[in-house]
Amino acid sequence: MNQEQYVIEKASLAKEAARKLSIIDTITKNNALVAMANALIENTDEILKANMLDMKNGEAKGLSKAMLDRLMLDKKRINSMAEGLREISYLDDPIGEVLTMWKRPNNLKIGQIRVPLGVIGIIYEARPNVTVDAAGLCIKSGNSVILRGGSEAISSNKAIAKTISQAAEEAGLPKGSINLIEITDREAANTMMKLNGYIDVLIPRGGAGLINAVVKNATVPVIETGVGNCHIFVDETANIDNSIDIIINAKTQRPAVCNAMENLLVHKNIAKEFLPKLAEKLIPLSVELRGCPMTQSIISSAKSASEEDFSTEYLDLILATKVVNNIDEALEHIYKYGTKHSEAILTNDYKNSERFLNEVDAAAVYINASTRFTDGSEFGFGAEIGISTQKLHARGPMGLKELTTTKYIIYGEGQIRE
Repeated sequence: MNQEQYVIEKASLAKEAARKLSIIDTITKNNALVAMANALIENTDEILKANMLDMKNGEAKGLSKAMLDRLMLDKKRINSMAEGLREISYLDDPIGEVLTMWKRPNNLKIGQIRVPLGVIGIIYEARPNVTVDAAGLCIKSGNSVILRGGSEAISSNKAIAKTISQAAEEAGLPKGSINLIEITDREAANTMMKLNGYIDVLIPRGGAGLINAVVKNATVPVIETGVGNCHIFVDETANIDNSIDIIINAKTQRPAVCNAMENLLVHKNIAKEFLPKLAEKLIPLSVELRGCPMTQSIISSAKSASEEDFSTEYLDLILATKVVNNIDEALEHIYKYGTKHSEAILTNDYKNSERFLNEVDAAAVYINASTRFTDGSEFGFGAEIGISTQKLHARGPMGLKELTTTKYIIYGEGQIRE
């Protein structure tokens, strides 16, 4: 069997499973999610052994610290993955929800209800947790899923997919509900991108290169999940101590994720007081500061920031900093360099906070909080399948409702159109 036939076979299984999943009751789906969670805990040692192999291979290949952090599993992360599945089981089932119902003059009753998308394909990089999050959300929303992870995490993904798919089947879900493409070269991904008639939507998760490749090459509809060149603007009225705490969290808590802060903008009227205090806290945390000429004049250790620096999603302990004259300049900078993911303003000026909310075009816009909260779990969705930065269908953390579409249901009594 060649690669194309292999992928099509997986897709055929997923398509048949999706038909059955669309009408499976909520209790069965919830029981399957709990069984999947329990199986992860029971098979922790096997999963960690597989992950250790991926980590060794990744280190040998020279993967960046950011990529290795995304790849690494431990008991705490596996427990968190299992807990995420349990949280999804507690959430309301969106399938069958009646969104609206009305009656026409001819007595036709027309309604709109939520239904699954069908078969969802996920193409992602070195993040084994995506295997679990995607499977859990797709199952609860009545979709089957085809998972194609990167070569960096193939051993981990095989162990995880085997564990959760077996548990799901034993709990009553159809075979083919959860599918892993075990071929990691590009041809398998390219085949997935063109499987119209089998896959209803593709969701890429990873760096800019992966996302752009899927968007440009796929004939299957794509939901674009985002590169996160996220900004924080410190307005002149901001509380300095609180702002420093927020920036430290946004930059250093987990720098390798898409909702981590990459760009700092500081109002000129607060810069001379604020920046030295911030540098005093960031430099011991191994954060490399790159800045505009004004930033460099205030922080002598800051390196010069180029145009590319302000455009880059580092996913690392590097922070590009610019001193701006006013909120207008900050908004202009974000408009030019932002990726429509997550942006924040730190301020005590109500007028400026409202301007920022209204004028920044992004999936998530914050006042006086860290950008790190752009996450399905933090938003109360249980988990998320990605952060959509586009505007069609879904935007922001994609939870259960974002994995559904709608159909119209019409009740008649013999009416015919004249």
